[in-house]
Amino acid sequence: MNEIFRQSLFVGVTISLIAYEIGLFLKKKFGFAILNPLLVSIVIVIIALKTLGISYEVYNASAKYISYLLTPATVCLAVPLYEQLELLKKNMVAVICGILSGTLASLFGIFVLCSLFGFNHQQYVTMLPKSITTAIGIGISEELGGIVTITVAVIIITGILGNVIADTVFRIFKIKNPLAKGLALGTASHAIGTARAIEMGPVEGAMSSLAVAVAGLLTVIFVSGFAQLI
Repeated sequence: MNEIFRQSLFVGVTISLIAYEIGLFLKKKFGFAILNPLLVSIVIVIIALKTLGISYEVYNASAKYISYLLTPATVCLAVPLYEQLELLKKNMVAVICGILSGTLASLFGIFVLCSLFGFNHQQYVTMLPKSITTAIGIGISEELGGIVTITVAVIIITGILGNVIADTVFRIFKIKNPLAKGLALGTASHAIGTARAIEMGPVEGAMSSLAVAVAGLLTVIFVSGFAQLI
């Protein structure tokens, strides 16, 4: 019976969904920022695979169907933005400047750190898409010759970190404007940061949704130039 379960077509989907539901339950019950549902589910999935003796190949073959929903889920982020369209029009210049500066800061920061730590070109381009959504970041990494699996891991870590420390950062730097909060989360922490922004409020969620899309496009535009620096 255990062997049949391990080879099941939907074993990866089942484990992933159960793990995420447990993460949601823990976050709602205790409210700690560190109990991010995605982070918790990653830990649970690893433990489950080791305990049940399921190889990554088997898990990935059955869990990959979830990734098909990634692109449409990203597109759906346009809904909260549409609801705040008037606010966007009134603050268009500030919004554009905020996303542009955040995107350039991310790319330049990666360049500086990779230079300091002596990363080679492949390692450097692997890190460049760290702050954009996975759907776009994978394509950039493949195009530049990066290591896609590491790119995905870096993107997830960036998103979770932004989600977890957002409240602390806003409190330290006394950032109270909902528009600024949303733009910061979306630009720095893509869709995972946007999930936290939506929890904060409708304005934060809308601006973060916009930032995810625009930052992704700007990164596609600028990344070729930055990729030549190392």
